[in-house]
Amino acid sequence: MANIDLVQLTGQTKKLTAMIVEDEKVTNELLSSTFKNFFSDVYSCFNGDEALSTYNRVKPDVVFVDIVMAGMDGIELSRRIREINPTQIIIVISASNDIEKISESIEVGVNSFIQKPIDTKKIIELLTSVVAMITKKRKIETKTFSISLPLDLYDLVNDNAKAESISKNAVIIRALRGFYE
Repeated sequence: MANIDLVQLTGQTKKLTAMIVEDEKVTNELLSSTFKNFFSDVYSCFNGDEALSTYNRVKPDVVFVDIVMAGMDGIELSRRIREINPTQIIIVISASNDIEKISESIEVGVNSFIQKPIDTKKIIELLTSVVAMITKKRKIETKTFSISLPLDLYDLVNDNAKAESISKNAVIIRALRGFYE
């Protein structure tokens, strides 16, 4: 594992929200309390139906889902979330060794698969990967230039663009003009 600055990593993840979908109460509580150290908000759900409703309401940045659950399993939930938002970051956290289920989750397009139990090293690697995925997802591109912004600047540009009903590119171009004048 590379030398990871945990303070810097937490600084990035604290700008994000997460949803935990785990039907086992103790595991759900453990994952939720662990991820509350890293994310600004963590929404906890115990089944697929509850998770889908919560997802539609809060639109978290990252969804952590167990595969094996009563009712709607994690694969079906992931499939439905993909229909709502094809670019949603979905990470499966499961104790299942069922190759068929793992293959099916890959076909649905989950971003990552983590085997339980999860240790601290796996969590740090996972969160580093999540930040990289979100940074890539939030890359602002135009026909003439491409720019990657830190998450806090991206959020500022995005908020300013929404407030003024203009594109993110227009906000960046205006800022660049102001800088070079």
